Amino acid sequence: MSAVPFVQLNDGNRMPALGLGTCASSGSEIEKAVKDAIDVGYRHIDTAWAYENEHSIGKAVRSKIAEGAVKRSDMFIVTKLWNTFHEPHQVERACRQSLNNLQLDYIDLYLIHFPFGYAYKNDHEQWPRNPDGTRALSNVDFIDTWTAMERLVELGWVKSIGVSNFNSEQIARLLTVAKIRPVVNQVECSPTISQKKLTKFCKDRDIAITGFCPLGHPSPASKTPAFMYDGRVEAIADKYNKTPAQIGLRYLHELGVTPIPKSVRKQRMIENMSIFDFTLTNEEKQFMDSFNTGQRLVAMYDARKSPYWPYGIKF
Repeated sequence: MSAVPFVQLNDGNRMPALGLGTCASSGSEIEKAVKDAIDVGYRHIDTAWAYENEHSIGKAVRSKIAEGAVKRSDMFIVTKLWNTFHEPHQVERACRQSLNNLQLDYIDLYLIHFPFGYAYKNDHEQWPRNPDGTRALSNVDFIDTWTAMERLVELGWVKSIGVSNFNSEQIARLLTVAKIRPVVNQVECSPTISQKKLTKFCKDRDIAITGFCPLGHPSPASKTPAFMYDGRVEAIADKYNKTPAQIGLRYLHELGVTPIPKSVRKQRMIENMSIFDFTLTNEEKQFMDSFNTGQRLVAMYDARKSPYWPYGIKF
């Protein structure tokens, strides 16, 4: 298994080019998964306040540091500002909550989870609704949220800041005012939604792309996503003694994307990390391009009425 390379970020920091996604896992399950991930070589762990697992992830990381398995400086911990905390005066408090949950002295990368905000009701209500049942949105401009994010770097609470689920127009607008440039845009990215145009747009502006849901939600019953169950992808995988999932992750890596596949199974984590010892041919990459339908798993339609909903343009 080859070592995971690094992505050089525009602020001088480095990010491992593969990470562990942790959405929809919590408690002892994710605590064990993070420990296993560190044991097999993962150093990039992605979470979010909204996942409600920061405490368990922090506990696992601190345990491995206490064991001497890793140093804090070896780890790259990512978490995210949730939609209900977009008001500038809420940002420091929300970040402090994440730091308290993780019980770490700093966060390596802190992201604005989505460009649109929700109305703040209280610290525990993630998905606020209006009396008629629709999503309660806020009108906070993400530019104002970003200014408060920059303050976190000045305080030393976070090493790097970035965004998630921003489209190209939103990135361009942010760059016109940002004193600290975003280092990353984390977006849904897989062979099904390859994000080649957005990746190029961001790379041209020295912003790295992290890809969540890089393997979609594989379903053997429905044989989706298509690339995971395609005979020609299986043949490519056989050629390299790999799996279709490894071919998908390698394809994203060669597009310049840092994938963060989620798994709680140790053997699967090892497989997901074993993508740096082979290279796809141009023909194989072109074939993988054919699976790009642009179909999203995450579109947040409840926020369509927000002026900052990011999915109304091509990229």
